[in-house]
Amino acid sequence: MSENVQMKAEHDADLKQLGRLTRRELKELEEKEKTPIQKVMEVVLMILPLVCGVVAILEYLLLPDQSRNKNPMYYVYVLVIFMIIYFCCGLMAAYNKWKGNKVFYEKVRFVAPLCSALFLLLALYDYLTLKTGTLTQPFVPCMNFIINAFVADYPMLIECTIHTLRLLMIGYCIGVSLGLVTGITCGYSKKVRYWVDPVIKFLGPIPTSTWIPVIMVVSTSLFAGAVFIIALGSWFAVTVASLTGISNVDQEFFEAARTLGANKRQLVFRVAIPHAMPSILQGCTQAMSSSCVALMIAEMLGVKAGLGWYMTWQTGWASYDKVFAALFVICLIFTLVTKVLERIKRHVLRWQNGVEK
Repeated sequence: MSENVQMKAEHDADLKQLGRLTRRELKELEEKEKTPIQKVMEVVLMILPLVCGVVAILEYLLLPDQSRNKNPMYYVYVLVIFMIIYFCCGLMAAYNKWKGNKVFYEKVRFVAPLCSALFLLLALYDYLTLKTGTLTQPFVPCMNFIINAFVADYPMLIECTIHTLRLLMIGYCIGVSLGLVTGITCGYSKKVRYWVDPVIKFLGPIPTSTWIPVIMVVSTSLFAGAVFIIALGSWFAVTVASLTGISNVDQEFFEAARTLGANKRQLVFRVAIPHAMPSILQGCTQAMSSSCVALMIAEMLGVKAGLGWYMTWQTGWASYDKVFAALFVICLIFTLVTKVLERIKRHVLRWQNGVEK
């Protein structure tokens, strides 16, 4: 009898200990010991980006150029900087793994194939542009031309980036705020949805570019018109996502809350919105994509600065290297903004994981 009690106590202690473990610790407990071949392949995978970086540098330096290449070492400097950054991250990851923390090591290992593919893609692009001329220059400039353009015109690019971010954030915040109000109200109240739903179905499918003639006639300023175009796309995405999320909340949750004495305000903010939060945040992410598309169209209305305006201006002068430089800046900005939104989404929805990370 005493043995059974002791075994039960030990079993309960083990369960309590498992309950305290994080999801990552549980994953490490379930992992099998790697074979020597797997360990070697993992080392090769971690070193592969550096090898591919060396390949890209050798391709650029050893093969002859087919066109005049100003400041040829700029491209090499950029590749070396990327390699140094990855090498430092790899050393830090290896040190953390040796100390018993595998989190950063797994992140570096995850991006290693992507870094390798990036270096090889840069080498292929350089071969097709500068080395062979398969992609006609100057319409498709090589990477060194683009880097030279950025170095030569970076003050203007920084100024245009600031204007673009200001226009994007103002339009996006206005559109998301109005979309949350419209979507949550329509999703919770059938009476409001009856009147607003036709407006959503009418305005939503209209392409952003079709509003340009109307905005140029009606708007008091071109900046306000550009904000309206961006806000409209964000509003539609957030409205539809919020409306769908609120409508899909199980009615049993509302009935249970009413039974416990919840009023209408509590039903909205304590029941409807928390359960619809995954859909709402997904709509905010989609709204950013819509805003990025609308931004380029909005900056063609005649604003005085911005990356879209800069690209249009440089295209008129056939400076395609500067156009590509602005394009890379746009991609970098939108990638960073999307990453920030994803982090916010993971933080807000951390309860979905069930256990601590």
